[in-house]
Order: sequence, then C-alpha cells, then structure tokens
Amino acid sequence: MNELSAVQNFAVSVIPILFAITVHEVAHGWAAKRLGDQTAFLLGRLTLNPIKHIDPIGTLLVPGILILAGGFIFGWAKPVPITTSNLRNPKRDMMIVAFAGPFSNLIMALMWAVIMKIGYGLAGDFSWVGVPLIYMAGTGIFINLLLFVLNLLPIPPLDGARIVAGLLPTQFAVKYESIERYGLFIMLGLLISGILASIIFPPVSAMQQMLYQLFGL
Repeated sequence: MNELSAVQNFAVSVIPILFAITVHEVAHGWAAKRLGDQTAFLLGRLTLNPIKHIDPIGTLLVPGILILAGGFIFGWAKPVPITTSNLRNPKRDMMIVAFAGPFSNLIMALMWAVIMKIGYGLAGDFSWVGVPLIYMAGTGIFINLLLFVLNLLPIPPLDGARIVAGLLPTQFAVKYESIERYGLFIMLGLLISGILASIIFPPVSAMQQMLYQLFGL
C-alpha cells in the first residue's frame, strides 16, 4: 500500500487489525469452553467487542506507531484467561486451545479474500465502496496470515510454544515453558535485529500468493 498516505493506511488497517486480534483471543476462549474451561466465558471475554480484549500498549500504541511508520506491524491483545486444570485432558486440550487462535486467523484471511473479490467487483461502478474494501481486505489478509505464522513460532508465550510443550514429556515441558519470562525480550531482539522478519515474511508471502491465486485476485 505504498500509494496510500500514512493516515489512509491507518484508516484501512484499524478494523482488520482489531478483528484479527479480537477473534484470535475469542477463539482461544471458545475452544477452552468446549473442552471444559468456563473461565473466559464467565469473565465475559467470549465477545467480539474489541474493547474487552484491548491492551492499551499492545493493541493500540505499538501497532499504531508501526502503521504510521510504515514498518513491521506487531502487536498483541489482552490474553484470554485459561484455567488449565479445568480442561478434561489438560495437556492435549491446551494444544487444541493454543492452535484455535492461529487457526481463526487463517479462516479470517480466507474471509478477507472473499471481501477483496467483492471489492474488485464493485470497483467499477461503485469505486467509492470497492476501492476501500480492496485496501482493507489486503490488510486483513496480510495481518491474519502474519498472526497465523507469528503465533505458531515455538517461542513462549506464543501459541506455537504451547503446542510444542504439549508434545514434550512433562519434565521437559516445564523447563521449556520457564523461558516464557524472557519471551518478550526474545521477540523484541528478533524484531530489532530483523531476524523475525526474515523468518516470518517468506511463508506469509507464499501463503498470500496462494490465496490470491485461489480467488483469482
């Protein structure tokens, strides 16, 4: 979206980013509820109201600055609380709960592709609607594929680490999850060094191209 100004880029990015982060967290809570843990449901977190999931720094400040700067979009929402002991099969079910978030982003990327297709159909006679939809859908596809790949990285506390921990013997899983207190610093180090982008962008780009080809975009 190089042809858009920073303000226009911000305008078409707000809704896709808020929905991407919100649905991701709701998916975790919904999966947990289905598997026996009512914590998120009882706390009113199984809602698409983004206000319930907003982290002032991770959802608003950091992504907003990065969007306006035209850089790597990075952010997070307030995590949905999960009480692992309430799950019927804690180790297995926690893997399912963890995967539910990234999987929801993959589904949303498909939905945004459909919206982009509609946008192109409207771009002729109804360009005032179609063109903004195309740009918004482009952001929706990208941010959701980005969150899908990013969250599957095996770095605690990302969802990928929860999945890996579920595959490890308990004693190793406990040691592995103890890295979580350093997780944010590891992520920031990878982000600043450019390593994170080199890991994430190739699969995101490949999936984006596959999606465009699938929908004839």
